[in-house]
This record gives sequence, structure tokens and C-alpha cells, in this order.
Amino acid sequence: MAKKQLKLGAFLMLPGHHAVAWRYPAAKAENVLNFEFAKQQALTAERGKFDMVFLADGVSARYRSKGFEHEHTAYFEPFTLLSGLAAVTSKIGLVGTVSTTYNEPFNVARKFASLDHLSGGRAGWNVVTSYGIEAANNFGYKEEPVHADRYERAEEFVDVAKKLWDSWEDDAIVFDQEHAKFADKEKVHEIRHEGKWFSVTGPLNIARPVQGYPVIVQAGSSEAGKELAARTAEVIFTAWQTLEEAQAFYRDVKSRMDKYGRHPDELKIMPGVYPIVGRTIEEAEAKRRKLLDLIPESLGVSLLSQQLGVDLSGYPVDGPLPELPDVSEINGIKSRSQLVRDLAERENLTIRQLYQRIAGARGHREIIGTPEQIADQLQEWFENEAADGFNIMPPTYPDGLDDFVELVIPELQRRGLFRTEYEGSTLREHLGLKRPANQFVKKSFV
Repeated sequence: MAKKQLKLGAFLMLPGHHAVAWRYPAAKAENVLNFEFAKQQALTAERGKFDMVFLADGVSARYRSKGFEHEHTAYFEPFTLLSGLAAVTSKIGLVGTVSTTYNEPFNVARKFASLDHLSGGRAGWNVVTSYGIEAANNFGYKEEPVHADRYERAEEFVDVAKKLWDSWEDDAIVFDQEHAKFADKEKVHEIRHEGKWFSVTGPLNIARPVQGYPVIVQAGSSEAGKELAARTAEVIFTAWQTLEEAQAFYRDVKSRMDKYGRHPDELKIMPGVYPIVGRTIEEAEAKRRKLLDLIPESLGVSLLSQQLGVDLSGYPVDGPLPELPDVSEINGIKSRSQLVRDLAERENLTIRQLYQRIAGARGHREIIGTPEQIADQLQEWFENEAADGFNIMPPTYPDGLDDFVELVIPELQRRGLFRTEYEGSTLREHLGLKRPANQFVKKSFV
């Protein structure tokens, strides 16, 4: 029996995951919005045999944030960039974040079907909800939707998208030139969805995606997020600091899947990891210190305020966190707020120490060391049911990704923990996920 291997995503947040990666000496202004630069990072990840590249996204510029002028906030829209990357890569999966809060299912389903066809079956959708008054104002809303409503809408949104992808059976296009018949109408279906949030007739105006559905990714770790993941997700991105926390989350989410008729292997749990790699531990520590020294205090406080959902400006940065409202009272990312609070309490961190910890990893796990030390830590989580793989978050590009591909990947391959070549062509094949059956195809019984 082949040894189980871990899955890897390359989280492309350019020019790097650290909040001040744009100030790093190797960073260049011309690479802020440069397709050639993004292309090279995707090709590096493909050379490393990563399962996927992943793009995060938001629907506001965070202009009202006190740290706005210090933070890199200009990014490509995911569909546009991933469509370009589809043309210059051949194997690696292409996962984009698209919100269910300020979009409509028909448009999103059509775009992902298009991307899946353009890429030969490599598309994935990171399903998120959007929070924050600035985002709400950008779409004509005076108030932001509450947390529970966002997740309820998200569940129905994904259901409608799946119906739309299934609205064309796989063999609906007959292309019969002789008899002037392009499609078999009996195999194209109106979905006639009527729900609380959406009324959609269908069908979609593009054929069923190559993969049936793009791979469904989800990133929430709240109660609502875990339930949504157990019901609909095939990959979940999450953030944990300790092995015990990650194991508890892993068991919790996978144990919820049975009631939805799903097997635990149908969901790959991939915590985010922020690796600082050095040929020696001293080299790795020096890289970390260089980035910490570049953080303006106002930016650090602003970033921490965003993570906690509480304005910390005015509090002494070398003092502890003030008393915070219960996490149930905030309307932002509840799970991330709780994680950061737990980190501060566990390690007795000041506001400054805490913002230094989250300025790069944003609550994800930071691992520092030599290639062997990095591989040791990934292997421990993978082999102890804390993760099925990892979403890699390099501090800087191109250096951080280059270091991981050139130094860590060979070590993982040497241990038999990661592939040396792609064995399939689609993202589902990379991840070991089945192609979903079409819900409109009538089953015949013999």
C-alpha cells in the first residue's frame, strides 16, 4: 500500500505574507501589480509539485483602517489573475476566493465553470463570507450583515451553484452537424431554485465543469464555519498554534461529516503555515528579525485590532491586552479573534509582542528553522491527525517560496511525504477527490 502523502497549497499573497513584505530590501515597486512576477511564483510552485496556488481576496481597500498608508492593499481580482495563470501553467490547481455575501450564484457559478474549462479541470473556489462596514458600504448597504445570516446565505449560495453546474449533463453537447443539433435539450435542466436568499431558474449558459464542480474550499473555523465545511467543503484552510488545538479541530470537523452522508477522506484539512527557512537556525532568526524591525507601530496596532475585532489604539503597546468583549459579541471572524486571544493569554504577550506575532502569520502557525526542522514540524502534525496537508504562506516573494521549494520540498520528498511528480491533471486528482455525480441525471436500476 502506498504511503499517505501530504497536500500542499502555495498561498500567493504578493509580495509576501508579512504585513511589511513590501518594505523588504528585495521587494520592487514594479512587482506590485505585475503579471510576469505572479506568473513566476506560480511556475515556482508548479516546479515544487504543489497541489494548488491559492489567492485570498477582500471587497474593500481597508481605507478607514489607521494603518492603511503603511499596508500593501492593492491586489489583483482573483478570477482575472487565475485565468491568466491558467494559460501559463499546466498542472497546478488554481484556487480563488470569492465571497457569497456580495455576489450572486449565477455569475459565480458561470465564472468558475469557465475557469475550470480554461484550465483543463484545475479550478477551486474558496467560499467565504464578507464582514466589515467598509465592505457593506461598497455594495450599497448601510449596515453589515450579521454573522449567522452570512453563513446561512453561504450554504444556500453553494447549493445553488452546484445545481447550476449540474444543469448541463456531461453529454448534453452532442454537436451533431448533420442534423443541426448542438445540444440535447433533455439533458439541459432548469434548476428552478426557490429559497430564502435566492430565486434562480437556470440553466447555466456554459457546459458542466471538467471536474463536475470546482473543488470547494472553505476557510471558517467558527461553529457555523465548521458546520458549513462538514456539509460542503472538500478542502478547509484553518489556523492553529498548537498540535492539540489542530487535532481537536481535525476530529471535530471530520466527525460532523457522517450526518451529511460524507466520508472523512472527502475533506482535506490544510492549516496555514508561515515558514521562515534558513540553512542554519541563525539565518532563519535573522530573516525574522529583519521583518519585525520594519513594522510601524500604528500598522501593528491596526492589524491586531482587525484580528480581534476591537480598536486597540490608545492602549500602551508594551502593556497587556485590555479586557475584551466576549467573542460572541463581535461580528467579524470569531474563530480568528479567539485564536489570537488564546495566544496572548497562553504566552502572556504584550500588545507589541502580539502584533509582531500576527503581522506575518495573521494567527497561523509560524515555524522557523532549517529545512530538516521545518519538515519535522510538518511531519509531526501530518502523522498525528492534525492536518492532511498545509497552506504555505511565505513571508516574502520570491525568496520565501524559492527557499521552500529548493530546500524543504526535497526533504519532504526524501522522507516519502510528498510527491516527486504529478500523477494526474486535475485538482481533484491531485487531492484524491472523487468527481461528483450529477444530481439531475436519472439513475437507472437493472
